[in-house]
Amino acid sequence: MLDSLAGERLQSDARHAESYIRSRADRGYGPRRIAAELKVRGTAAEQIRCALDAADCDWSALARRADRKKFGVDPGGGFDVMAKRRRYLEYRGFAADQIKAVLNASDDFD
Repeated sequence: MLDSLAGERLQSDARHAESYIRSRADRGYGPRRIAAELKVRGTAAEQIRCALDAADCDWSALARRADRKKFGVDPGGGFDVMAKRRRYLEYRGFAADQIKAVLNASDDFD
């Protein structure tokens, strides 16, 4: 059944991956979490990598938006708050450099 749909170009793993990435990124999830979810759904690793590379996403901006939505514009810079923000962004699937950019940008408020 799936082979016939793929043959008629009605089913495409690449199109599914692109759509899934766009949907999850719009909800504030980062590339690592999205890649893990696609892997669980049976998408090939190479296809995931290609789809993430082709995605027109500014992951650092998405991380900043997720952080601000959860913690506000000026959440403060205490160690406990910074650790909580880092854990939250890691859970959402953002990479260390993206998280660092968000946390360093918040140092400008001090």
